Amino acid sequence: MKGLILAGGEGTRLRPITHTSAKQLVPVANKPILFYGIEAMAEAGIREIGIITGPTAEEVMNVVGDGSAFGVSITYIHQPVPLGLAHCVLIAEDFLAGDDFVMYLGDNMLEQSLSGFIAQFQQDSLDAAQLTLDGTHQVGSSATASAARILLCPVPDPSRFGVATIDAAGHVVELVEKPEHPESDLALVGVYLFTSVIHEAVRSIDASDRGELEITDAIQWLIDNDYVVSHEVLQGWWLDTGKKDPLLESNRRVLESLQARNDGEVDEASLIDGTVIIESGAKVTNSHIRGPVVIGKSVRIENSYIGPYTSVADECIIIDSEIDNSVVLDGARIEGVPRLVDSLIGRKSVVERSGLRPKATRLMIGDDCTVDLI
Repeated sequence: MKGLILAGGEGTRLRPITHTSAKQLVPVANKPILFYGIEAMAEAGIREIGIITGPTAEEVMNVVGDGSAFGVSITYIHQPVPLGLAHCVLIAEDFLAGDDFVMYLGDNMLEQSLSGFIAQFQQDSLDAAQLTLDGTHQVGSSATASAARILLCPVPDPSRFGVATIDAAGHVVELVEKPEHPESDLALVGVYLFTSVIHEAVRSIDASDRGELEITDAIQWLIDNDYVVSHEVLQGWWLDTGKKDPLLESNRRVLESLQARNDGEVDEASLIDGTVIIESGAKVTNSHIRGPVVIGKSVRIENSYIGPYTSVADECIIIDSEIDNSVVLDGARIEGVPRLVDSLIGRKSVVERSGLRPKATRLMIGDDCTVDLI
């Protein structure tokens, strides 16, 4: 079993953050989103992972490296133009070399482990291959091995997703991308298991109206050609971190699972309350930090309040400010801000009050920004 992680998207919905950085490297709880997918595969026993890259390939390669830090071997496969998820399978065929594989969208965040999902797929294949004494396959729902297995999640608004219809045997019988009148509320999560027959499928389909090879079309080809596509309903939460609010929600979910630790310096005038991680080199002076919160390396916090569900990355400076439910990226400086909430602050950004009069709001705003003034 190999792994294939798709990390080629440009992250247009997270601009301007992604004008200068890959969306899969935006941190959740001070860890790049992409790392969670790699770690999930490693935990499931996968040791060879291919990563599909796009315009941010160099940055992704520099941050992730050869995979040794995760106990895996990583091969990078470049997709110069985004031509669809099925196209990613097409260009990864040499790397996959006929092996079964799990495909994972690099900006997905899942609570559920991949281990059980993969183990069931492999067990079904073993059951299907097991012969009875007279040489015939066993009778039952596992008598035919699945060519693919997909992870599904009930959603309140299925028209926004690829939607699956399931028969009484638990097999997927139809996939429809963003249906106007959905037959079910089961949306594709973005985690797929495939056997090598998927390569025939991706070579057999045509590009969609938007000029891409759609993975839903490839899976539907399997169904139409009498291959079994099984499914599993997701246990726990699932979030697509492609926008600010889901990214902040992912940050909240992950922070809730962490254990407190203090490797930094906290003076006697400061109060640490709840689950708080303070990394080495960080200094907290005359401040109140109320967890769950993670404070990165070499951060300086003075005369400030850091509220729940906030992640502050390495080398940030926060002075005379209050921050709540926010993600602050490396090297940012926040000074004299009385209340900052529900925010995503980019690398080396500066947010401060100048103290000049007359008082006014002075902005320099880049493309695709959103500014809420209250």
